[in-house]
Amino acid sequence: MRLLLLRFLFFVFVFFSGITYLSAQTIQTPAQFLGYNLGERFTPHSQIVRYVEYLASQAPKRMQLQTYGRTYEGRPLLLATLSAETNMNNLEKIRTDNLKRIGLAPGQATGTQPAIVWLSYNVHGNEAVSSESVMLVLYNLVTAQNPDIAKWLQNTVVLVDPCVNPDGRDRYASWYNQVANREPNPSPAAREHQEPWPGGRVNHYLFDLNRDWAWQTQLESQQRIKVYNQWMPQVHADFHEMGVESPYYFSPAAKPYHEAITPWQRQFQQIIGQNNRKYFDKNNWLYFTREVFDLFYPSYGDTWPTFNGAIAMTYEQGGGPRAGRAITKTDGDTLTLAQRIAHHYAASLATIEATSDRKDQVLQEYQKYYEQARTKPTGAYQAYVLKANNQPGKINQLTTYLDRQQISYGYATKKSTGFGFNYTTGKSEPVRIEPNDLVISLYQPKSTLIKVLFDPNAKLEDSLTYDITSWAIPYAYGLPAYGLKARVGEVSDKPQPPVGTNPAKMVEQPYAYLARYNSLPDLQFLASLVNKNIKVRFSEKAFEADGQKYAPGTLIITRAGNERLHTKFDALLKAQADSFGVSLMPTQTGFVTSGVDFGSSSVRSVRKPKIGVLAGDAISFSAFGEVWHFFEQQIQYPITVIDTRDFNRVAWQQLDVMILPDGRYNELLDEKNLNQLKDWIRAGGKVIAMEGAAAHLAGKRDFNLVKKKVQDSVDLKKEPYKALRLYGDAERSALSELIQGGIYRVTMDNTHPLAFGYGTTHFALIQEVNDYQFMQRGWNVGVLKKDIYASGFAGSKVKKRLQDSLVFGAQDLGRGQVVYLTNNPLFRAFWHSGKLLFGNALFLVGQ
Repeated sequence: MRLLLLRFLFFVFVFFSGITYLSAQTIQTPAQFLGYNLGERFTPHSQIVRYVEYLASQAPKRMQLQTYGRTYEGRPLLLATLSAETNMNNLEKIRTDNLKRIGLAPGQATGTQPAIVWLSYNVHGNEAVSSESVMLVLYNLVTAQNPDIAKWLQNTVVLVDPCVNPDGRDRYASWYNQVANREPNPSPAAREHQEPWPGGRVNHYLFDLNRDWAWQTQLESQQRIKVYNQWMPQVHADFHEMGVESPYYFSPAAKPYHEAITPWQRQFQQIIGQNNRKYFDKNNWLYFTREVFDLFYPSYGDTWPTFNGAIAMTYEQGGGPRAGRAITKTDGDTLTLAQRIAHHYAASLATIEATSDRKDQVLQEYQKYYEQARTKPTGAYQAYVLKANNQPGKINQLTTYLDRQQISYGYATKKSTGFGFNYTTGKSEPVRIEPNDLVISLYQPKSTLIKVLFDPNAKLEDSLTYDITSWAIPYAYGLPAYGLKARVGEVSDKPQPPVGTNPAKMVEQPYAYLARYNSLPDLQFLASLVNKNIKVRFSEKAFEADGQKYAPGTLIITRAGNERLHTKFDALLKAQADSFGVSLMPTQTGFVTSGVDFGSSSVRSVRKPKIGVLAGDAISFSAFGEVWHFFEQQIQYPITVIDTRDFNRVAWQQLDVMILPDGRYNELLDEKNLNQLKDWIRAGGKVIAMEGAAAHLAGKRDFNLVKKKVQDSVDLKKEPYKALRLYGDAERSALSELIQGGIYRVTMDNTHPLAFGYGTTHFALIQEVNDYQFMQRGWNVGVLKKDIYASGFAGSKVKKRLQDSLVFGAQDLGRGQVVYLTNNPLFRAFWHSGKLLFGNALFLVGQ
């Protein structure tokens, strides 16, 4: 095996004919530096960092290295910049001129410039061949003296991210190196091919970073996109792995292509694919194109750069975490790590070569893309308006997001009218624009990205797609919005100050402070107060005080009950409010003009809950990660993570809330454990059952959730031919039973604490068909009725099954509660409008 690896890697080094090894006499190869040949083991991230730093120190005229950030676990995120010496001496001018040419920096660009190519490796940590390959790529770009590579680097600046997901990679590499045999065991049954939960695919919080490019909810994504926007490359390649039985995949991509993708972007995908094909054909390597990996969902490493004007593509090598260093496939062949390294290495250099060969056209088309974006934006709408009234928290969240995307916006300065699409009603109708409404014009460099992110009904040319099919930003943020067919005039860079003075500054030591409650920042404020043992109340009824109306859920922080804080009460409260952008309204009395007074039994106290969350085998790692991230990074509230193996040893008396994320609960919640859980609920505990957990409880004794009966609408005795299906149509026929991330109107009972802060309609992103009956006993807080569809794809049978279904509900069980979240309100952390509902389940339900 060792001899085979050495021969194979020698082939890799001479793969591109003409490479000489003059520089290799002074600069160590990866094998010389690491002490083993690539392909013999998986390299820890720290060693990859050391080698990349070493190359940069040995060849400063051809390579520079920067640390652009750190992961949640503190590992460095690196970006290597490589080019010819003349380009390296002018890097800053090249970078800023590129931005000037597309309107993202002031001034005029001068002279010519190289094309910019960005290569991203190892976004999925257990697709670990990528960061093994990158060391070989960097070594040859730095040391090779042949005329071809030298020419490529004259025509291009190559940006290389050696490992997008260091935390996930080290989780995989550390596990594999611990369990692997001295010699690779290719048997698929061997332990080294059975990665344990949660796997290394995801980052620290178990998020898929390849689905976070557009949303940037994770620290790694935020730091990477900041640097990406400083460069704005013309070409981006994202390196992955897939199943063991697959060969290699490169562009062109599969359908559906999003309609915003230009003919040139499609054409250049073909060109790069042809250049890859040249080398793969030469070496008789198997590959495929135009299947599976489409260009529709906007948050991938190929689509988000595409909607930012680049030609971007996914490369997929067969193997993944199961492959290890060698594995026997079903056809009898053995797939080795060295082979996988060679394929990614070849695709990397072929991508640079194809860009170099057409450098001038690449730059011309890129500049044309942005010129059209600024002057002739495509799409049905020329502006988007998001209403500002009583939604400061949501507006602030949105503008923070827009700033990260380099999307410009303004604020309406006066009242006006227009005509456009109403996201709430789904109809085109007259629009009233008020001062301080947020206005996003499409006449700007990032107009294509805006169109894609805000499009209420993205056109799907083929329903066979790889991910969700709807994501419109107004729905995700829960903001009333309009798409206007005409531009909006007279906008300012900053909102107008509110009329009058903030009353909170005029009153000293008021009786109480009031805070409206309808956004994530409001929930963050509540969680921070509760965590600091500040007594907070909320009203279950609407009321009016000091001439202002307040909805159910309004937070009431009285001086009574917080006496221990003495003179610190006011300053502490205001400091917390300011940190979350929450406005406090002081009042001098507990008496209200209408509604319930602050001493009413309808004004409840928020207790400080002790919360447990299940994690481990049988729990969806992504579902747990979304909950974990929500607590630690979004509301900063402590939780106890309980491994499923320790469920029988839970100290129930130390918990008030138990969260059951999506998962498979058949074995975990057997009869004994389920009875134990019910006893705890009856004694005053609260369970939040999400997706698969809710499905497991449905129909069980004492739980009021019940699945609807699915009846076959076809009587095969009367219509026997209906059973005949074409094998070739199987995949498409299954679509009638599927939902692919569609947006639906959920009717909310906003008199129930679970729905406080919402209107009567909430737009939910539905990922699965969870068709439950309305509960006969309990509270049907969020339901799907008849007119429910808003956006995205769902099969014909799915739409019928979803009608008249429960989405969110709650029931009493003894002195405790069960909250059913049959749809995940925390999906990928970007569906912000669902987060308040999850917070309500934690803090408000059952008080």
